[in-house]
Formats: sequence, structure tokens, C-alpha cells
Amino acid sequence: MSHLVVHINTNPNLYSKDPQKTTLGRKIIKESVLMIEEIGLERFTFRKLAKKIESTESSIYRYFDNKHQLFVYLLNWYWEWMIARIEFNTMNIDDASRRLKIVLGVIVDSANRNMDVEFVDEDALFRIVVREGTKAYHHNTVEADNNEGYFLAYKRLCEKIAGIILEVNGTFPYPRSFANTLIETTNNTLFNAKYLPRLTDLDGNSTDLTQDIKQMLEYFAFGLIEKEAQSQVNASAIKLNN
Repeated sequence: MSHLVVHINTNPNLYSKDPQKTTLGRKIIKESVLMIEEIGLERFTFRKLAKKIESTESSIYRYFDNKHQLFVYLLNWYWEWMIARIEFNTMNIDDASRRLKIVLGVIVDSANRNMDVEFVDEDALFRIVVREGTKAYHHNTVEADNNEGYFLAYKRLCEKIAGIILEVNGTFPYPRSFANTLIETTNNTLFNAKYLPRLTDLDGNSTDLTQDIKQMLEYFAFGLIEKEAQSQVNASAIKLNN
């Protein structure tokens, strides 16, 4: 399969200076991902990051106003990366059901990729998204952040998935809600399997956990979508018979 090196475009409201365009900026992104994955968002500070990259806090503030903005930037980067992977992996696939299965694979497995970004550990970022992603918007300034367009990438991701759901069944009534549900279900299941195993039916110690979750998502997605399609067929048949 082809292997691409990509540049991810992010909302300019999420930074004061584009970190992808400088050596220091790329180092800030790279090391912040590794540090947050290692010590968690609460313990992460610009002071610790500055020490790690052998720079100053003021140099980091030239790129990001605060820790929250940097964190949301990282999530936006991840969401945009998922969109790019979906577009790349489905571009020559005509069958809608197959396209949806590819999407579910992208949602579940960050390791199954064919796009490289040298300064981002995508696996570590994926673990951050699973463990701490909701902290980006489950807070009392979410409305102000939304007005700044902080979550546009996530909305585009859900719309991209919703569009493919509608390709499978054009009458499905809740495509965007279901797209969001598939993403959140994946993250919650991965988290629960590792930390709260009694909240899931999957084995967090399984070497095939990502494949198990993908099968679960396919069971949910196609079960619901096909059931809705069959309901439409039955309703049409009843109407014709009447």
C-alpha cells in the first residue's frame, strides 16, 4: 500500500504562530504529545515542556496562549489526520459498505496507517485522545471555544463519516449523531477495557482488542443501518398492499 508524508492543516485560531513551520514548533508538538501521554494533562505544564526541549516557557507562549489551547490543537491535529486517512483509504472504493468498514478501521486503529508525520507519535496521540480527549470540551468555556472554531475538525470528521453512512442507507435518519456515537463508543470501549473492564464485554488484555472493537462497531453499525433500511422496505410494501 502507498505510504505518504502529509502536512496537516489546523485552525489558525488554535495558535499564535504555526508550530508546523518551524523546527522549535515541531519539537513543541512532538514532545508535548510524549509528555502528556506519559504524565497526563493535569501534570503537564509549559515549564516542564520547556525544560524537556531545552528552551524557555516564553518561547512556547509565542506559539500557544496556554496549555488548553495546545491540547485542543493536538486533538484538532488528530481529527484532521483521521479525515485525511479516511479520504486516502476510500478514494478508489465504490462500494459504500466497504467504505464504511474502512472508516471503522480508521476510527479504531491508529497503528494501521499509511501516512507519516515525522514529528508526531500518532499512537501516543491516539492514547491521549482515548484517555483525555473529552477534557477539551467538557468544561465551562466550551461555548466560547466553539465560537472560535476549536471543534470544526471534529465536526468535519463526523460529517465525513455521516456522508458514508448515507451512502450505505440514504434514508438513515440520524447519520451525524451515529457518526459521533461510533467515535465516542470506540474511545469509551478502549478506555473501559483498560481501566473499567466491567463496563465492557471485551477483554482489555486481548492482543486482538482493536479487531474485537472493529467487529463490535460493524455489528452496531450495519445492524442498525440495515435494520433501518429493511424497515423502510417493509413500510413501502405495507403501503403498496394497502
